[in-house]
Amino acid sequence: MQPTPSENAGPAPMRAQRLVLDLGLNRRGWALIAGTVAFVWLTAGIYKVQPDEQGVVLRFGQWVDTTEPGLHYHLPAPIESVMLPKVTNVNQLQLGKTGTTNRNQMLTGDENIVEADCAVFWRIKDAGRYLFKVSDPEGMLKVAAESALREVISHNPIQAALSDRRQPIADEVKDSLQHLLDSEQAGILITQVQLQRVDPPSAVIDAFNDVQRARADQERARNEAEAYANDILPRARGEAERINQEAEAYKTQVVNLAQGEAKNFTAVEGAYASAKDVTAWRLYLDATDQVLKKAAKVIIDSSGKGMAGVVPYMPLPDGVAKAGAAQ
Repeated sequence: MQPTPSENAGPAPMRAQRLVLDLGLNRRGWALIAGTVAFVWLTAGIYKVQPDEQGVVLRFGQWVDTTEPGLHYHLPAPIESVMLPKVTNVNQLQLGKTGTTNRNQMLTGDENIVEADCAVFWRIKDAGRYLFKVSDPEGMLKVAAESALREVISHNPIQAALSDRRQPIADEVKDSLQHLLDSEQAGILITQVQLQRVDPPSAVIDAFNDVQRARADQERARNEAEAYANDILPRARGEAERINQEAEAYKTQVVNLAQGEAKNFTAVEGAYASAKDVTAWRLYLDATDQVLKKAAKVIIDSSGKGMAGVVPYMPLPDGVAKAGAAQ
């Protein structure tokens, strides 16, 4: 439909002004649209890392940074992108039998063979290294865990692995495995290692159990002997101490008596040297008195000189004297 002459009527300057206004409105609109698109594109780079995650920033597909929980910013796509793997989940790796094939036999420090099963608990420590430094992190973890377990078992005797040092051995395996993983920048943290089963090979387990029972009997006999020794030795020491004290007391008594007799003899010797007759007579009287104290009968010569006034008598036997006293 063609415009009417009235619609095209009007001066030429007015038509030119109307055209300029239309062009200006179109440019501002396009600028507004472009600004909005640019704002939306730039704000698309804001991302949030949850407490159980780590942010792995990729620039054109290459890992450039690892971010911790919180709000962060990266250049919008297609320049940069971000991955948010979970890093707090604890995973478990089981080392031991696979089907019917034994793959866990290892040599101990005293050249015995044991079969050891253990569980390795791990989590991601550095998500960037875990994803991009190692092509197969779990496969590498399994190989490193077997290597660390064999190394630690080879430094310990079989008895330590079977009984009293299981936990220290597990701790050594954990430390050795963590060192291997850190040297390879695997980004894995070992949280715990548990030794679940340590046994001799099934072909010799009966003979080994016999040896263990013999060792248990030996240990029991040793404990009984130590208990008997702990019981008898203190008593023997006490008896020896008592004998020593009695001997010391007897020694002191005998020495004191000997010293007293020696002093008495020295005193008599001095008196004899100064008055021989008197001292000799006194010694005679003392000796006679000691002898007569023990005599049951005394014979007196009545015709003897100096015996006047002595009344002779016969002492009665003890039994007769006691009977007379009772009457």
